[in-house]
Order: sequence, then structure tokens, then C-alpha cells
Amino acid sequence: MRRPVAVRVVGPTQWIVYPALITAAVTFILATPVKLFGFSLPEPVIPMVLAFAWPLIRPSVIAPLVLATLGLFLDIFWGGQMGMWPLSLLAIYAVVLGSRSFLIGQDTVVLFVWYAACCGLAFLIAYLIKTVSAGNAPSILALIGQVVPTLLLFPFADRMIERFEDGDVRFR
Repeated sequence: MRRPVAVRVVGPTQWIVYPALITAAVTFILATPVKLFGFSLPEPVIPMVLAFAWPLIRPSVIAPLVLATLGLFLDIFWGGQMGMWPLSLLAIYAVVLGSRSFLIGQDTVVLFVWYAACCGLAFLIAYLIKTVSAGNAPSILALIGQVVPTLLLFPFADRMIERFEDGDVRFR
């Protein structure tokens, strides 16, 4: 006789809603005009962590909607072109979702390379949209000042993937 196996069911609240709310709160906190040692706080695009991790955890219909909402939040909050960050975040989600079968179970170094490439794609899309809409190219130094802190957020994406990837064995 088979013994029942305990299944840990992880609902969308744990891996979509709470991280999205935390992302919005941290974005708001990092935008405060505080100077530390003469430098302003960094303003990374924190939802890129979610755009990379969510399709690896579990494909969902809710995740792209939440990403589009977070992107619109960034557009309104930072005063950017409407639709620029939703397009960039959904592009990351689509690339990772398309390569999901390859990325599942890969080493952390491979995931970081893909994360860096996806961030590069998202920032390229944002850079091109900003260049076309403004009529001139934005500062490369300002772009690097946003890319580097965003790349440094990879450990959060890796931790999220490790925590929730095997959260519900019904989807294996």
C-alpha cells in the first residue's frame, strides 16, 4: 500500500501577489531623496527580478498582467513614456518563457548569464523607446547607473526560483 505524499501547494498569493507588493514598496522607498555619503540611492528596475523568475517558477496568466501593472506603475512613478516598462518587462517574460525548458534545472551561472542578457534586452528596448520619443539619446552613464543595480538583484531572482520552483509538484 502506498503512503500518501505530502504536497506543499503554493498559491499565487505567495509567489505573485506578495513579491509584486514588495517590489512596488521597495521601488517607492529607493526613490526617496536620501543621500548617503554624497550619493543618491540607486533606482534599479526591481520588477525585472519577477519578470525573470515567474516564468521559471510556473507559467501563469496572472503573472503577465501583474508585470504590465508594475510596468505602468514604474512609468507613472518615474514619469516615463507610458508603456515603455510594461513592454520591456513583458519582453523578458516572453523570452524566459520561450526558453523555460532549457533553463529549468540549470546552474546559477547559466541563469545569471540569461538574467544579464534579458536585462540588456529590456534596457535596450527602453533606451530605443526613450531615444525615439525624446528625439535624442539618453545619457549612457545614467543608463549604466540603472543597469548595474538591476543586475545586482539577481540573487533575489535565484532565491525566489529555488524557493518556489518545487512548490507544487502537480505542475511537474
